[in-house]
Amino acid sequence: MNCSISGEVPEEPVVSIKSGLLYEKRLIERHISDYGKCPVTGEELTMDDVVPVKTGKIVKPRSLTAASIPGMLGMFQNEWDALMLSNFALEQQLHTARQELSHALYQHDAACRVIARLKKERDEARSLLAQAERQVPLPASAATANVSALSNGKRGAESEDVGPGGKRMRPGVSDSIIAELTECNAALSQQRKKRQIPSTLAPIDALERYTQLSSHPLHKTNKPGITSIDINLSKDIVATGGVDSNAVLFNRTSGEILSTLSGHSKKVTSVKFVAPNDVFLSGSADKTVRIWQRSEEGNYDCRHILKDHTAEVQAVTVHATNNYFVTASLDTTWCFYDLSSGLCLTQVEDPSNSMGYASAAFHPDGLILGTGTTGATVRIWDVKSRGNVANFDGHTGAVTAISFSENGYFLATAAHDGVKLWDLRKLKNFRSFELYDQDTPTNSVDFDHSGSYLAIAGSDIRVYQVGSVKAEWNCIKTLPDLSGTGRATSVKFGLDAKYLAVGSMDRNLRIFGLPEDDASTES
Repeated sequence: MNCSISGEVPEEPVVSIKSGLLYEKRLIERHISDYGKCPVTGEELTMDDVVPVKTGKIVKPRSLTAASIPGMLGMFQNEWDALMLSNFALEQQLHTARQELSHALYQHDAACRVIARLKKERDEARSLLAQAERQVPLPASAATANVSALSNGKRGAESEDVGPGGKRMRPGVSDSIIAELTECNAALSQQRKKRQIPSTLAPIDALERYTQLSSHPLHKTNKPGITSIDINLSKDIVATGGVDSNAVLFNRTSGEILSTLSGHSKKVTSVKFVAPNDVFLSGSADKTVRIWQRSEEGNYDCRHILKDHTAEVQAVTVHATNNYFVTASLDTTWCFYDLSSGLCLTQVEDPSNSMGYASAAFHPDGLILGTGTTGATVRIWDVKSRGNVANFDGHTGAVTAISFSENGYFLATAAHDGVKLWDLRKLKNFRSFELYDQDTPTNSVDFDHSGSYLAIAGSDIRVYQVGSVKAEWNCIKTLPDLSGTGRATSVKFGLDAKYLAVGSMDRNLRIFGLPEDDASTES
């Protein structure tokens, strides 16, 4: 629409409410001020009779050049140039924003790495501090109180009482401890008479279908080898001791490593859970035994380092009370410890055993201790008197593993020549398994918790149904050693014999059991 005076498109259009004509505001203002009339109709007109017409401020009215094609082309060109300049400015701003975002993300990643490193250094420092505090010599007033410093380390040994021949004086097993052991023995013996095989125990036909379910690389590749296995049956946690000097706690259900316990300087030879107390024991070729305590955060901290042996510690076994444990060593001695204090109550030396011990295990009732020597002899000890009450000969090579049956009167021992079964009632060997050739030792034996099955590990893994002194012990399953090393070093039954945990001379823990489809059908 054009101004009625100039004929051009008005920049500030107004309209007369009397005539309805459109004007440029500045032109009609001047005309009214000069004449006071409408320039077209001649009627009386004031500025009150003029109403402004609202238009958009963004898009200005087109000039007269838009009335021709050349003018429109020029206008389009100008608008295109303005659009390109605006787009270029936006791209510059986008590029700058991207650079700032990339820099911010890099700084965030660097900060996270620094925080992770600082946390790791903090945890290592805390661990070193805790170890240092445990190894600092106690003041004289504390030393007289017979606390664990008496046997934990060379510094503590300097303050110990020394008996004839320069041997350490031990507190001994008190009458109250003997009474505790006797009471535990009576209670467990009474329960054993009423013992029944649990209905949840895996049946024979299930074991016949066992196969490898999983394989877990728990230890270092540069020092492969699993030397010992134990299982916390209540929590389904498997512990392994390795040649790499570490002990690893593994949750079988979730398939996750819960903790890697470092501290030993040589291979870990034996691992044991003390389940009710959230305590874990590890023995090592570095001549020490470590007591690990589970913290509220779920980590295991080393509470005691026991240095009573002068040669490699080969076995650790826990008493049925879960208050005491025994360690056996190549130094020809075994030590009886109080778990809570880490104090060695007595150290029993065997003059006739010149080569030391390779294995040890408590009888389920707790008053008998079995030890296997490197000289092929199995020795039975009365824990109360610490006396050697029986010896079993007949093996060839070191007795590397010992396992008592839950029935209380069967003992299985493994050595280079195979496995022998002993009747503790008549103190004689009633069956022998010579499973492998003369160059292949048998490394591990384990009765399941019900006493119904016996597992043997050597160049393969074999599971036997437990018979009797006269009845046959039938091999119901043979599992291959899938490590490729030809040497299965340790075997352990899971809860109700529902699975087998196997360690070999590679770094993998292998779980054998019933495949999921068969397991669901079985249940």
